[in-house]
Amino acid sequence: MIEIKNLSKTYLLGEIPVHAITDISVRINPGEFVAIMGPSGSGKSTLLNLLGCLDLPSSGTYFLEDFNIKSLKPNKLAEVRNKRIGFVFQNFNLLPRASALENVELPLIYGRIKNSRKIALEALKSVGLSERSKHRPNELSGGERQRVAIARAIVNKPAIVLADEPTGNLDTKTGKDIMDIFSRLNDEGTTIIIVTHERDIAGLTNRTIKMLDGNIDQDISRMELIP
Repeated sequence: MIEIKNLSKTYLLGEIPVHAITDISVRINPGEFVAIMGPSGSGKSTLLNLLGCLDLPSSGTYFLEDFNIKSLKPNKLAEVRNKRIGFVFQNFNLLPRASALENVELPLIYGRIKNSRKIALEALKSVGLSERSKHRPNELSGGERQRVAIARAIVNKPAIVLADEPTGNLDTKTGKDIMDIFSRLNDEGTTIIIVTHERDIAGLTNRTIKMLDGNIDQDISRMELIP
């Protein structure tokens, strides 16, 4: 469960305050599949970073399950982030000199998990890429690199996967294939939250939160769109 109340984030540009998001309140239940949309500068990526505990709010509260994120010490915050949240990025963020398998295995090594190689290979298999495990990122297509990134995000079996424009660098068919993987993960119980500017991609989720000028402009479930 994700619940944020009156959440705001302000950055300083020199001495000028920039209000990225202002007084946002929203609840996302376990197992939801949510798209966050909005024009550039609307606050959608800032919101995703806050939800992923990559940044802390300037004010307001954020509860992730039973944790009040703002009150956690850095070590505990890192533990919550690493165990409960997986991240997928538009530009993949893979280590160029490491194989696909080594990229997926990395979170397990950091977490000192036993049998990390076997677990990583299973994660690659789950995204249909086990036969490419020894290839480096420059030997993979864009879609394959994103599959590796997804495998890395889910290798710790997080409750939540956050994806920032995960289809932005992909062609239409490959983007649909990636969304099929997210849909399957969601069917298995993982909460999926993606930032996207593509309406057709947002249409594949069950709920769309539209941001505008740092606020939530609309919050629409798929059921509300059905006549």
